[in-house]
Amino acid sequence: MSNSLLGLIDIVIIVLFLLLIAIIKVKSGKSVRTGEDLFLAGRSLGWVAIGFSLFASNISSTTLIGLSGQAYSSGLSVSNYEWMAAVVLIFFVLFFIPAYYRSKVMTVPELLEKRFDRRARVYFSVLTLFANIVIDTAGTLFAGAVVFQVLIGLLFPGLAANTSLIFYGSVIVLAFVSGFTATGGFKAVAYTDIAQAVILLVGSTVLTYMVFDQIGFSWERVTAETPPEMLSIIQPLNDPDLPWLGTLIGVPVLGFYFWCTNQFIAQRFLAAKDVNNARWGGLFAGLLKLPVLLIMVLPGLMARIIFPDIENGDSVYPTMIIELLPTGLLGLVLAGLIAAIMSSLDSTLLSASTLITMDFITPRYPHLRPEQVKRIGRWAIIFFIVLSAAWTPVISHYSRLFEYLQSALAYIVPPVVAIVILGFFWKRGNGTGAFWTLVGGHVFSLTLFLLNQLGVISIHFTILAGLLLAFSSILFVVVSLLGKEPMKEKLSHFFYQKGDISLETSNHHWYKDYRYLSAGLALLTIILVVSFW
Repeated sequence: MSNSLLGLIDIVIIVLFLLLIAIIKVKSGKSVRTGEDLFLAGRSLGWVAIGFSLFASNISSTTLIGLSGQAYSSGLSVSNYEWMAAVVLIFFVLFFIPAYYRSKVMTVPELLEKRFDRRARVYFSVLTLFANIVIDTAGTLFAGAVVFQVLIGLLFPGLAANTSLIFYGSVIVLAFVSGFTATGGFKAVAYTDIAQAVILLVGSTVLTYMVFDQIGFSWERVTAETPPEMLSIIQPLNDPDLPWLGTLIGVPVLGFYFWCTNQFIAQRFLAAKDVNNARWGGLFAGLLKLPVLLIMVLPGLMARIIFPDIENGDSVYPTMIIELLPTGLLGLVLAGLIAAIMSSLDSTLLSASTLITMDFITPRYPHLRPEQVKRIGRWAIIFFIVLSAAWTPVISHYSRLFEYLQSALAYIVPPVVAIVILGFFWKRGNGTGAFWTLVGGHVFSLTLFLLNQLGVISIHFTILAGLLLAFSSILFVVVSLLGKEPMKEKLSHFFYQKGDISLETSNHHWYKDYRYLSAGLALLTIILVVSFW
């Protein structure tokens, strides 16, 4: 089935859905009075909002396009990033969330200052701001522009030749709209994420059904017409896309950074109404990540049979929704896709605004009134969207969007993961060790990056992430041991404490005990991995 134009019902669905999103954001924005309201929704989120918001912010247009494109090109191994999220979230829920919650911080860098010193906070905050602009926001802007570029080319063939005009026009429009919607505050972001997550799940399930229908619901045809290695999530050591060693030692490092220390994700946990809701929300998000292999990765693989001549993997997802979805469903999925672009953009913009406002401006000007903090945060959003839009065209030099996102993180995050994990479990780790691990780890990262680019070495970026974590961990231990022991108060805010793995209130039934829920999620993850090994 081919749709040359959007039907009237599609246009109505898109307009109504975006109008609903706008109403929610404007209404929520009116309740924003202080910086805490703008950045953390007044610390009032329940587990359903947290789980859906985590999922929607992660499964953005960037992910949809990247997963489908990577699966089309190299197979199911890209799903390792998805199921590994459940493993990382279980670890985070069991050990870290109580410390995050009792610290009452507004940013993850602030947490590092409480555990180490001001140097660690400033360094990590600058690093996170860089990642927000260069990777998260710019990557989502690029993905959104690709979506609009392909859709306009398919719907209006006469405009297809003006690819540059379409691309840059899309970036500008998306940047403007996202900057506006982000000013509604974190509560608006979280609540609209619920609607977006539901539509993404429903739309992805419907799309999977339509793709499978095109091949006659025949898994035998999929296995017969697909190279066997593309049907396995575990690949040999020499695989150019994701070797098994990279899955073992590198993907968990990238996952821990994203789910546990990335401000735009951790902000959801910090906004929880209590520690139990933070834990349940994290496990709910992990559960939502498991079907991604089936409803977002697998369709990209099966598209090889239906559309064998697609040259650019980033065009696979837009092509599937245009060519396969009927009127009505097309509008619904497009509405969800456009809203997902907005969701990820306003989340990362709000995260960057939180960092610059709370880590740099308010410490320097501690007497700012709450309404002044709110105003500064909103102006910061506009500033960052301009920077991100300016950087977005650089990403076009990368052949695959998902490769750009993951490889960039592999060089940046291992030193951060090292000091967070070791600093949390090892009392002897101190501020000097943390600071010089960040500096030394990134100098070593830069060295390996240059050697890889020059062809002196050839190591997959996921394996490099594991090696960089090992180097950073050793450096942290050595420098910390050469320095003074940290003061006891440095261990009171962000350190594992006896009793953290316990049920905080005694009136919960067993099915609300996060320990049983964690075990159940772990079992489901094992079943999924074994099934596609």
